[in-house]
Amino acid sequence: MTAPSFASRTALQHIRTTVQLNAHLSALRHSNRSAFVRHASGKSVGDHRARDQPKKKKKTRIDFKQYDLKDAIQYSLCDAIRYIKAFEVGRRPTSSKYDLAVKLRTIKNAPTVRNRLRLPHAVDTSIRICVICPPDSRHAEAAKKAGASVVGEETVFDAVKEGRIEFDRCICHQDSVAKMNKAGLGRILGPRGLMPSAKFGTVVKDVGASVKGLVGGSEYRERNGVLRLAIGQLGFTPEELQANIKTFMGEIKKDIGLLSDRVNKEVHEVVLSSTNAPGFSLNGDFRSLTSPPTRDLAVL
Repeated sequence: MTAPSFASRTALQHIRTTVQLNAHLSALRHSNRSAFVRHASGKSVGDHRARDQPKKKKKTRIDFKQYDLKDAIQYSLCDAIRYIKAFEVGRRPTSSKYDLAVKLRTIKNAPTVRNRLRLPHAVDTSIRICVICPPDSRHAEAAKKAGASVVGEETVFDAVKEGRIEFDRCICHQDSVAKMNKAGLGRILGPRGLMPSAKFGTVVKDVGASVKGLVGGSEYRERNGVLRLAIGQLGFTPEELQANIKTFMGEIKKDIGLLSDRVNKEVHEVVLSSTNAPGFSLNGDFRSLTSPPTRDLAVL
């Protein structure tokens, strides 16, 4: 038997290679072909599928973030006043105000603290009060004597609808509630926080007494876990400012106590600032060993 020629051996080798290649391609057809398919970007189908998968959502906090105060620099009230006055040099005593921010430890979407109080030393006495009541009644007369700047029913309704809201607070006598609701003032006064409501004590029976309580009074409302209030004028003495802060903190504790059966709230930090000064975290002391005499802080 003669040996195969060189040409025959080459042909046989070519056939074996072709068979192996066909077998390999057949196996690929039955496997996951997406890993070998490329887009114009150069990424495979698998890469695009991974990209299109919804990302895992980050865990959202259920409470407002508060910082640890162990290493924070805190000041006595007199020291904070001294530094704030340095930022307010040259300002008129009535042009700038002290602001107090009370940060609470509380969960989000919980019932909020909201109330009104009368400080021992009034901060803003130029508040404009509107009273909705029959214009020729004894209630209207009592409201005007108490200091209301706008009194009436239809005249008030027409002015509000025309966009002339020339007041900062609004209360309504209980006999005028039906007329006020029929006038549809809620969509205008509601977003501004001026709509009278029995829930917030602005629908009353004695408008005269309510107006007297509002003149020189202040309102506060919790927003994002913080209560803010203009706590004094720049010309206040440290003792006057201290009295206002004590009154405000006392009212906050009462409000928190009323919500204790629904949500747990605690005071985390109290920060004093002013119109043109940064905030200074208070440590609860009236003065420190290095504080200047209070009489020196009573003037700018």
